Amino acid sequence: MTGGDIAGLIAAGVFAVLVGLIAIPLIKLGGVFDQTRDSIKDVSDGITPILAESTVTVQEANKQLARVDVITRNVEEVTGNVSSLVALFAASVGGPLIKLASFSAAVRAGILGFRGDKKSRRAAGD
Repeated sequence: MTGGDIAGLIAAGVFAVLVGLIAIPLIKLGGVFDQTRDSIKDVSDGITPILAESTVTVQEANKQLARVDVITRNVEEVTGNVSSLVALFAASVGGPLIKLASFSAAVRAGILGFRGDKKSRRAAGD
């Protein structure tokens, strides 16, 4: 065996040890990747039902919002009808009530004026 052969054997042994030392972290890294894959699978299995439930919840919320929209439209319609009814009542009853109030105020003023004249005549006659 020559010196080159011995150097080659030493280099091959060092290379084999180096490969062995590098293989250990690679094997551990493979185990980490396996655990990561399992964790991702568990998370995706857990998220699928949550997403399905979220979809159902959003659909139900949309249905309720549609109902609220219908209720809001009905309330708006009722409010418009009540406003129209109040305007009609004010126009039909308000005018005659104002006339009646002014007539009663005029009659009262006349009666008070008549009483005032009587009292002033009595005071002058005394």
